[in-house]
Amino acid sequence: MQFHLNGFRSGDPHIAEPAEGRDFPSGDHLPDEVDVLIVGSGPAGLTLAAQLAAFPEIRTRIVEQRTGPLLRGQADGIAVRTVEVFEALGFSERVLKEAYWVNETTFWKPDEARPEAIIRGGRVQDTEDGLSEFPHVILNQARVHDFLLEAMWNSPTRLVPDYGRRLLDLTIEPDHRDGSPYPVTATMERHGPANETQIETVRARFVVGCDGAHSRVRKSIGRLMSGDSANQVWGVMDVLAVTDFPDIRLKTVIRSATQGSLLIIPREGGYLVRIYVELGQVEEGERVADRNITVDHVIEAAQRIFLPHGFDVKEVAWWSVYEIGQRLCDRFDDVPEDEAAARFPRVFIVGDACHTHSPKAGQGMNVAIRDAFNLGWKLASVLRGQCSPGILHTYSAERQAVARELIEFDRVFAAMMSASAASPSASETEDPDEFQRYFVRQGRYTAGTTIQYGPSSLIGEPVHQDLAKGFPIGMRFHSAPVIRLADAKPVELGHVIKADGRWRLVLFADADDPTLPTSAVARLAAFLTDDSDSPVRRYTPEDADIDSLIDVRAVFQQHHRTLAINAMPSLLRPGKGRYALCDYEKMFSPDLNGGRDIFDMRGIDRGRGCMVVVRPDQHVAHVLPLDGYLGLAAFFDEFMLEA
Repeated sequence: MQFHLNGFRSGDPHIAEPAEGRDFPSGDHLPDEVDVLIVGSGPAGLTLAAQLAAFPEIRTRIVEQRTGPLLRGQADGIAVRTVEVFEALGFSERVLKEAYWVNETTFWKPDEARPEAIIRGGRVQDTEDGLSEFPHVILNQARVHDFLLEAMWNSPTRLVPDYGRRLLDLTIEPDHRDGSPYPVTATMERHGPANETQIETVRARFVVGCDGAHSRVRKSIGRLMSGDSANQVWGVMDVLAVTDFPDIRLKTVIRSATQGSLLIIPREGGYLVRIYVELGQVEEGERVADRNITVDHVIEAAQRIFLPHGFDVKEVAWWSVYEIGQRLCDRFDDVPEDEAAARFPRVFIVGDACHTHSPKAGQGMNVAIRDAFNLGWKLASVLRGQCSPGILHTYSAERQAVARELIEFDRVFAAMMSASAASPSASETEDPDEFQRYFVRQGRYTAGTTIQYGPSSLIGEPVHQDLAKGFPIGMRFHSAPVIRLADAKPVELGHVIKADGRWRLVLFADADDPTLPTSAVARLAAFLTDDSDSPVRRYTPEDADIDSLIDVRAVFQQHHRTLAINAMPSLLRPGKGRYALCDYEKMFSPDLNGGRDIFDMRGIDRGRGCMVVVRPDQHVAHVLPLDGYLGLAAFFDEFMLEA
């Protein structure tokens, strides 16, 4: 973490100086006009707010129908890719310290000798080695909210949610094509201190609906959720229990012969455990509420599945009943398909507002957070005048494809979870051993690391993918250990990609001495610093630090002790801030201990080297040769605006 750039400042470096001349949110009143209005303070809304709060020039407000912060969350699984996002937001260490770590998963099935009893049928590693530097963890959604709220409050804008506001209506002015600065009008109802009703109206440049499965924002733009229900009813409960079941502190799938299936998710703290219990089917047209299911019904169903083991519930912290279903919107913004070329979006929907599915694969909160992480930097880039508004179309294009894939995965996963495991003649879907094999095969997907965005204005064609086979274009930048040149500190390269709206250009040097002016890295650095076609020169404001828009880093092949820092190109040791202090954290060497050389781990062509362009949301945008100056310039010219 870097600080003191513009002068020494004592205190917690995670708390930014408040922006000057700003009217900070207090919850008392809403302004007449904002740049971004976020509706809903779930994980998606708070993730989006935490990103936008970092930019003092963007006026963001987030409204919530609840009267205060969430105290007990429903979601709890945090995939490894989501922990990577939390690292970019600055609080992954706190999550890891507090959370339960999912290290292994066990599978239980009917005992062939006694089908009414269950036995362990398998045990696997939950996340494969090398998939991420982070584990899969479990943490109460309310605690995730706490960390995001703190990140918002610690930002220069001191952003807090405006609670107790219910959206009534959302309208978009018909003249928005003519550039109306605040084309979206939101009307909200607020209950005042004396329980009187107040009506508030806010005009916004953009509105983002993070308001759940019954989203009023979605309805206001005419988007419909399509899909179906599986008619499968499940109960879920967080309990403190006494049991002789040996795997109660492991993530466990139990499929009984006749009593249904059960999923165990151990919770943080060492004692609490979440239990998902299959409760049978509802008839066509029947609602779950018609069953009058109580928590006692859920407990009794779990006890039948656990046999011959006992399961004595001492306390229920939270419980619910739900019906499995998968539903999806055709687009995640307000622009009809046939008008996409004529205008750009003003209203977006995120998370459960545009896709819903069963909770057992632990994807809901994770996908919603990554929806918001995709959208946040794009909104910031447009509002800050850095990128063309046309990039906003890529949010729906990229994330709707991800959600469609999730729906298909969830349909199969939910069916396998609910299938009977009654006999050796069971079909492949019903076979407990096949479910274990399917779980292992889908490990990368549930970890969130398989998402790959297709070619677009923000994703290049894979013409030079062979230069960096371990950084597939469109996928997330897969971190690896390196040694920082200036202080010999072992670090994760991916951790330099913070949620600050900047692009990263990572140079992987060829084998030449990078201190020589004739080396490929030195010549590329000279182009980026001096050439009129350089995207660094063209798009960085004159009064800004040279890395304020495109942050250039380099990884050399030589041992860190053999390289002279002062002989490196000035672009890799720039002077920044009001004192022009040298940034010493741009250069790295491989970590040569124990087969951890990043060039080998990520398949970098040692003879030619390459440059890897990384988007602000950590996805690889392009791979180019070190002399691919024109290709680099052409890529940024597609969407960047002149400084």
